[in-house]
This record gives sequence, C-alpha cells and structure tokens, in this order.
Amino acid sequence: MRMLVSEMAGRASIELKSQELGVDLGGDRELLGRIVERVKEMESRGFTFEAADASFELLLHEEVAGKRPSFFKIEHWLTTVERAEDQSIVTKAEVTVTAQGKEISCSGSGNGPVNAFDNALRSGLKQLYPELEVLELTDYKVRILEGRLGTGAITRVLVETSDGKGEWNTVGVHENVIAASAMALEDAVTFGLLRQGRKPE
Repeated sequence: MRMLVSEMAGRASIELKSQELGVDLGGDRELLGRIVERVKEMESRGFTFEAADASFELLLHEEVAGKRPSFFKIEHWLTTVERAEDQSIVTKAEVTVTAQGKEISCSGSGNGPVNAFDNALRSGLKQLYPELEVLELTDYKVRILEGRLGTGAITRVLVETSDGKGEWNTVGVHENVIAASAMALEDAVTFGLLRQGRKPE
C-alpha cells in the first residue's frame, strides 16, 4: 500500500513513507520531528507531497544529510513568448547555471515557456551530465490556489518526468507560474541524476 504524505501527516505516516522510499531515518525522533514540522510548514504555503514523491525524497535527504542533494545551481533565467508576423508563437528561454565549478549559459525553445525552460536547462547540463539525454517531461499540471493571508493567488505546479525506466513527480509553488515550474523542474533533474547513480557535489 502506498503511503500518502498529506496535511494530516504525523510521525507515523512520514516514518512509513520514508521506509517506502528507502530513506533510513535511523529511529531518530528529533529528526522525524523536524521533518514533520517542515512538511506542515511547506504544506501551509501550498506544497503538496501526495503526488510528488521525488520532491519529498529530496526533502528527506536534505534533512538527513544536513544539506540538499545538489548537482547544479540555477543562477538566472529568462523566458520570452512572442507572436511573429506570420502569427506563429515563438517561445524561448535562457538559463544560466553553475555546475562542477563552471558557469554555463544555455538557451532553448519550445511550445511554451516551461517546455523551453526545460529544454534550455537540460541542453546546458548535458555537457557535464550526458545521462540527462534520456530524461523527458511527460506530464505537467498547474493548479491555482486561492490567496492566503491577503496575498495574491499561489500557483502549484506538478511535473512528471521519465527516464524510460520509470517516472517520478516533483512540485513547485510560487506566485509566478514559471518560477513554480522552475522549482519543480530543478527537483526533477536533480532526482533524475540521483536515479542515474550520480553523487551530489
């Protein structure tokens, strides 16, 4: 039976979910308490881990190791959508990342800003991580959450990614849909590299 991490998450459900994902918390009650509080805090901001096992697993690794698994850092990004004179829609993205001590500027195009962002990010990182060639964005869901505490609407993005052998889901939350998508895609690529056996920097 798959355990869900939800707003009702307590110690028992998170412990069971961790075991299911193969992350050993070692019976550390203090660590478990920190994870429970972090999940509750993130869910209060609009995150959901019920459909984002990969993002939850990255959170577990971060709490266990004291730092987030990382292969790269996104320094800057820009997306543009333009309607050309021939009525075609042209979408482009530029992404600057730091990985293995190198700064890489990459660009990509796509059928929308998120697809363009994904293509740009992976085209740059493939220079250092050729195994990213097999990754493919297979599903993308957006949900607009009602404003909280008088703020504007919050956007939750769920991304499904495949490496041809399996799929995993990640989540991002932000007022801006592209920023939320960037968070989910960063988790997706990071988790994909972990699946390919890469050791984080």
